[in-house]
Amino acid sequence: MARAYDLRSILFVLVAFVGAVVVLRDLRYDFAFVGDMRAAELSRRTQEVTATMTSTVMQTEKTMVTETIQVASDPPPAEKANAAFVILTRNKDLKDLRETLVQLEDRFNRRYKYPYVFLNNEPFSDTFKEKIQGMVSGECQFGLIPEEHWSYPEYIDQTRAAEARKDMQDRKVIYGGNESYRHMCRYESGFFFRHPLMDQYKWYWRVEPGVKFGCEIDYDPFLFMERNNKKYGFTISIKEVIETIPTLWNTTMDFMDKHKEMIPAANLMDFVTDKKGDYNRCHFWSNFEIGSLDFLRSDQYMAYFDHLDRAGGFFYERWGDAPVHSLGVSMFLNKNEVHWFEDIGYFHGPLWNCPKGEANKKCWCSEEESIEIKNPAWSCTLNFKDLPAPKL
Repeated sequence: MARAYDLRSILFVLVAFVGAVVVLRDLRYDFAFVGDMRAAELSRRTQEVTATMTSTVMQTEKTMVTETIQVASDPPPAEKANAAFVILTRNKDLKDLRETLVQLEDRFNRRYKYPYVFLNNEPFSDTFKEKIQGMVSGECQFGLIPEEHWSYPEYIDQTRAAEARKDMQDRKVIYGGNESYRHMCRYESGFFFRHPLMDQYKWYWRVEPGVKFGCEIDYDPFLFMERNNKKYGFTISIKEVIETIPTLWNTTMDFMDKHKEMIPAANLMDFVTDKKGDYNRCHFWSNFEIGSLDFLRSDQYMAYFDHLDRAGGFFYERWGDAPVHSLGVSMFLNKNEVHWFEDIGYFHGPLWNCPKGEANKKCWCSEEESIEIKNPAWSCTLNFKDLPAPKL
């Protein structure tokens, strides 16, 4: 009996041991499963958090990038004028021009996206085109000036022209010995608006390399001109150096005598004459102009330019496009059709036009630097401002 009991006891212990092993195995499996599940859950949650963080970062980055792009490429206003910037420049002007365009885009054109027409008497380089196209918001067109627009007409005595340059250089007249400058003045006076790239436009804004724009321009000057029946806009007006234009006034009076029918009774001749009726040398500084191309293309202005061109003063003297434009404007337009953009901060060395008073809050230029304040004897702007509006 004792032996049988011992065997039963041993068998019971063995069964219990086997059972315990099974239970422990199952428990180990269960714990391993739970551990795996917990590890899997932790991994899943980690992935979710990582994905969420990544998504958030990506969304933030996407939003930031989108906002940056929107600032640089806001859709243009629904209403725009048929207008373009026109810039006579050369490859060597690239640095100065880019500095100017950065300001012009930032102050104005990034919101309006008006196109640019670049003109040169030599082909533009690929580098020039790439550097310019990469920094402006409007379409860019690059034009080569026809040779006949940048050369001597057959009726010009080139020997006499060379002698005139030598004489003016000896007398230290500004740009007196510069041949290319004369071609430029003639081109700006009578040809830039005839370039085929300009044919599609009705308004132009002239820009030169190196000029500065000192204020936010928070409206469209082109539409202002169009809606208010303006034909010509300026920022600075000064007196011309008489040594460059000794016969320009007499040549202009000769034109007026021969074409009285072209001169309207309401004109702006009081701007360019003193109380005695003599020429006062006042002119709108044409390195900044916003104007009507239809005016420059008109029969009246073209007849005036042809008269001057035949007289030869662009080469025998050093007639500038600023007095030529200004005399044309004064003959054929009245004060209501001409506008002083007093609120556009503009610098062409060494002169500033800087807004005054409340308007100066959107500028970085000092109003005391404005030419009509700093040097009123040289400026003609206040003379223009004081002229009475015509009774039409």
